[in-house]
Amino acid sequence: MFCLCMQANNGIHQVINLNFGWQFHHGKADSKHLNAISDWRTIDVPHDFLIEQPWVAPDQNEKANNNDPAANRKSRLSSRGFKEMGQGWYRKTYIPEVSLRGKRIVLDFEGIMYVGDVFLNGERIGGTDYGYLGFDIDISKKLKYGQPNEIAVCASTMGPDDSRWYTGAGLFRDVRLLITDNDLYFSRHPLYITTQNNKQINVQAEVANFTKQDDVNLEIVILDAKGQVVAKSRKDYKFNRRMRTNELKLDSFQVVQPHLWSCEDPYLYTMQVSLYNKEGQLKDVVKQRFGIRTIEIGPDFGLRVNGKKVLLKGNANHHTLGALGAAAYPRAIEKRLQMLKSFGFNHIRTSHNPYSTSFLDKCDEMGILVVDEIYDKWLKQYTGGRKDWESTWPHDLPEWIKRDRNHPSVIMWSLGNELQTYASLPFGDWGVTPYRMMLPVLKRYDNTRKVTVAMHPRGRNWDTDSLPCDLAMITDVQAYNYRYMYFPGDGKRFPWMTFYQSEANNTMMGPNFFAMNLDKVMGLAYWGMIDYLGESMGWPAKGWTQGAFDLSLQPKPKAYLLKSMFLPDTPVVQIGIVDKAANSTEWNGITFKNDEMTDHWNRTLGEKYNVNVYTNAEKVVLMVNGKKVGEQFNTKDPNGRNRLLFKDVNYEPGYIEAIAYINNNVVARQKIETTGEAKKLKLIADIENWKADGQDLQHIRIQAVDSKGRRVYAANNDLMFKVEGDARIIAVDNGNLYSNELHVANHRHLYNGSALVILRAGKTPSKITLTVTSKDFKTQKITLKTL
Repeated sequence: MFCLCMQANNGIHQVINLNFGWQFHHGKADSKHLNAISDWRTIDVPHDFLIEQPWVAPDQNEKANNNDPAANRKSRLSSRGFKEMGQGWYRKTYIPEVSLRGKRIVLDFEGIMYVGDVFLNGERIGGTDYGYLGFDIDISKKLKYGQPNEIAVCASTMGPDDSRWYTGAGLFRDVRLLITDNDLYFSRHPLYITTQNNKQINVQAEVANFTKQDDVNLEIVILDAKGQVVAKSRKDYKFNRRMRTNELKLDSFQVVQPHLWSCEDPYLYTMQVSLYNKEGQLKDVVKQRFGIRTIEIGPDFGLRVNGKKVLLKGNANHHTLGALGAAAYPRAIEKRLQMLKSFGFNHIRTSHNPYSTSFLDKCDEMGILVVDEIYDKWLKQYTGGRKDWESTWPHDLPEWIKRDRNHPSVIMWSLGNELQTYASLPFGDWGVTPYRMMLPVLKRYDNTRKVTVAMHPRGRNWDTDSLPCDLAMITDVQAYNYRYMYFPGDGKRFPWMTFYQSEANNTMMGPNFFAMNLDKVMGLAYWGMIDYLGESMGWPAKGWTQGAFDLSLQPKPKAYLLKSMFLPDTPVVQIGIVDKAANSTEWNGITFKNDEMTDHWNRTLGEKYNVNVYTNAEKVVLMVNGKKVGEQFNTKDPNGRNRLLFKDVNYEPGYIEAIAYINNNVVARQKIETTGEAKKLKLIADIENWKADGQDLQHIRIQAVDSKGRRVYAANNDLMFKVEGDARIIAVDNGNLYSNELHVANHRHLYNGSALVILRAGKTPSKITLTVTSKDFKTQKITLKTL
């Protein structure tokens, strides 16, 4: 049993990280008899216990996927990634010092997937019915001071019908212990910082006061990114003691020559607010980063940031992180955002549930614009499955808004997704009344952003298809999934409408971007551009395979079409050779039809291949072994722009090369060579400054290369991994969602000549060595350091 012993400094707010040293048991249990369980193992948070479970293939009576009409019944688990739903238990022992008696001690969970219950010494003391949002529990009066206390958490994924995708399971986000004085302190998510006209900064603070004083003393300090004070004040504020918590409007500030936050320059300030009692004793302190920026949204220009037109070039994905499952590692989030930004993305829609705070922190730091979404459907099945949505949203909505409202990256709120076609929604008017119920509550906590709901592609007005649905008529922004072709007609009828393509599909990539009036729309978010677990189109695929990046974050050829669109001033040329012609698949009412492509030149002698070339140049010349096999000009027609198809290119060993021209000048070129046999393994680490904080990650890419160091796509050898030093393997991957190999393992086959090992650092700085062995290659090692 692991014990946690700590003491708070008198009067100062302390945040204690509780992520480390939990014991975990997979399976059902009785909270009062946990000691009878013998198979506990030690884990650290964040943790997803579902990712560790074996794959569950559909039985012979099940559909391989939800679109197969030939089978008798739909698959229980295709949408959930073919992982059996279940329950897991966590426990930790905490011994509070006797001197802490009389303090306020709060347990804070950022989320428990999918629903959770918290126990202290066998007694249930709280929990969550919607695991994507956090909660806290004051345990001050229930603790046994100077004695062991057992904190236990039960996490359940409930039934197989409670979500449409892989959710993960367990303590998947941070757990903290907060210690303050119990008579005067800041409430949960206490600060509300707004800016006006890129000059004035306003701040509101929520304070809990259980003293007899009628005013409280607050000091506000604003620091720039270098830690220099740019504004400061300290004064008494009147407090209404009839209400034990007050939302106090504090001083406003004018920052001289403010450094504005933008996508290109995501500059962040920090506000520190200190709370004193009437004797001048410091009682509590809270810090919050924020940015100074203006957001405008309107029908004539779409979106402006600081007065400048910005087009959303986005991705809509679920919150999970590939082989890591749902576990919210800041470094894994950062790696994804870095990759997306390098391809020109500037936007994420958090479909269809709130992401972690660490995700929003990274978006603030990296200049990524966020449409923040709270729900899928306004129904019990999609909002936890344990309680009716009508009873949970009044708690969920304030927690969500207060948690996220200070992030400059958040530009718009979304209250739901594809729900206006559900007759079973509360009040029977296709979502209109639920939206009108939630809107004033949302505005109560933030009135600086516009609000939308993403509309189902099949959902138009129920009397006439020529009009938008009733829900689209009352949202601030008209967010349509896939149906960009409705924008011109709806805009002509209703010129007050502002359009956002909240989901766009891979099949129509290009037309669904270029065919919009980019000067007037807000932009778009492509659906599932990173492959993910769940929403499988059929066993043995364990998830979504329609992305532009595979599960291990390797770009597919079509990723470069996105880059050519999103970075028009950066010359792009990329070859994609068709391995298999597309089959049409209908998914959620949308047809997906994408060729399977790779970018290698080891093909079958005598065969002819269709070759796609993605470019934003004016012209491309395609060469094979120095001989011109074709030349094509780009077009402004949305249906073919940036996508050139060279049919029936004869394969000859050697190389294929695409040369891109603007004004007859070469601006980009790509050459793909025929490789030899795989001779050795190449190991590539992704970061140099690897922190020994117990949570930082190192992604190590392994490639099979030939004698000239070129990646060999045909290599599919089995690899074994071993780590020495204070780090451990937490996931392995190769991007192949059809594989039956588990992601929590010490081995993995190469796929397309590549594999990935993800290491989690320990808390002791040390030398870390990863050893990779295979019966087919010489053993390779890579040695790194944690700092």
